[in-house]
Amino acid sequence: MNSNVSADSFGVQDLRSADYGQAAGHGAEEAMSDRRINVTQPYLPPLEEFIPYLRQIWDSKMLTNGGPMHQHLEEALCEYLGIEHIALFNNGTTALLTALQSLRITGEVITTPYSFVATAHSLLWNGIKPVFVDIDPRTLNLDPRKIEAAITPHTTAIMPVHCYGNPCDVKAIQDIADNYNLRVVYDAAHAFGVRDAGGSILRHGDLSAMSFHATKVFNTFEGGAIVCPDAKTKLRIDRLKNFGFVDEVTVVAPGINGKMGEVNAAFGLVQLRHVDCAIERRREIACIYDEQLKSVKGIRPVGSVGQAKANYSYYPVLVEDDYPLSRDELYQALRNNNIYARKYFYPLISDFPMYRGMASAARENLPVASEVARKVLCLPIYPVLDRHEVLKVLEVVLGPSENRGGGGLTCPATS
Repeated sequence: MNSNVSADSFGVQDLRSADYGQAAGHGAEEAMSDRRINVTQPYLPPLEEFIPYLRQIWDSKMLTNGGPMHQHLEEALCEYLGIEHIALFNNGTTALLTALQSLRITGEVITTPYSFVATAHSLLWNGIKPVFVDIDPRTLNLDPRKIEAAITPHTTAIMPVHCYGNPCDVKAIQDIADNYNLRVVYDAAHAFGVRDAGGSILRHGDLSAMSFHATKVFNTFEGGAIVCPDAKTKLRIDRLKNFGFVDEVTVVAPGINGKMGEVNAAFGLVQLRHVDCAIERRREIACIYDEQLKSVKGIRPVGSVGQAKANYSYYPVLVEDDYPLSRDELYQALRNNNIYARKYFYPLISDFPMYRGMASAARENLPVASEVARKVLCLPIYPVLDRHEVLKVLEVVLGPSENRGGGGLTCPATS
């Protein structure tokens, strides 16, 4: 099965029209402008491309347990991502849980408070104590300069997050880990297809855990994966995600059911044919936002930092104090216009009840993360977001600002 279709053979205009069907003519544009605009929306490839895969599954009668679709997707992802070994999972959280189990992590793990709760939850579920460290004000990733002060005799690992797909300072983190004999497990949920100067950022650390949830750049409805450094590690992880079974009568570890099913894997194979074009459309939307917001006082796009290739999975901005509205007021103004931006990530993980009693969760320990969480707002970005919808988002954001210039707001068409 060919899992690589270039953007040239599947145009961005086609990608947009796949969502709208044949809607055209009088009133179509008005109908588009009235629909709810979410912060993200999964790209669904043409249904007729998915049907042949479903027929193969029906014919094989194999729905799970590492069937042919599962095997094909692992091979296709290794080729696309530029990695050697990957283990597919039913979701990204199970992948994180199993990554920690596979490395036998215990004690304390240093991590970021600025992420989705699954990052820290995976530690608690393994009986591990999260130790929160502040973030870098530019990348919004774990700040390597703050890590060493948090290391104790009980520290066994570091779990950084490539937040919004912006790579962590992997060299500084690895140097610290090597110096203190610590493991590094990356939460790479946002980092599908992201590359630094040396290749895939998924190659860093001991393991990288991915999410293929419906909201991600690449999705399998629900799904996830662990990127493994070698075949031996992959074999251990494959056993752990299948209850610890080696064969029909041998169980070697207290594993879990983390297997990806055949329907999910088949959907991933179809998605992979279109992902380059989907990312390109995201880039186009990000460029429009960049151009229109660059001179707006009080709106600071986070932008892409450190990638040779980005995936534009999110478009976060910081609403500074010199913007006419607070972050929450802008959020509500967008909501009043049927635009559902999101405060990713607010509250901090460290502010939730199960974490806030920890010493490392104190606000004075996390000044940068606390400030960013107060200001952040992610604007809508997804492949089938129409230019008129992008314009609508910008009109609301620019509305309170005096820095709009005299030429009026325009949103160029893309092709």
